[in-house]
Amino acid sequence: MEAVASIQSLNTLKKQISQLYNKINQEIYGVGVKKQKIEIYQNAILIFSEHKRVTALNVISDRFPELTLSTDAALIFEYKKRLKEKIEDSLQKKVLTVLKDFDPVTEQAFTVIHFENINP
Repeated sequence: MEAVASIQSLNTLKKQISQLYNKINQEIYGVGVKKQKIEIYQNAILIFSEHKRVTALNVISDRFPELTLSTDAALIFEYKKRLKEKIEDSLQKKVLTVLKDFDPVTEQAFTVIHFENINP
């Protein structure tokens, strides 16, 4: 019975993280993610997602690649900060770090949320 409860609580956590991730995406970029797959590995949550890139960044990327790269980095930095804060505030789980990378060509992102302890 305990194993079933643990699986259910981890599935609930995945759902909550998915909702927070999408909400922050809407706050920053104005749209939610296209696709999202969440896996749990030890004390980490791995998020594979497909995003819609900000159209304005596509427009300037050919003429101003350095500016686009800097803007992408700043947006990702802000995203990670907000995600960590929202997880800690709303789920009361200590997050050690959030790592994220985004490929603007494929619009694929990979995020790792490393918890102090993922178990309830």
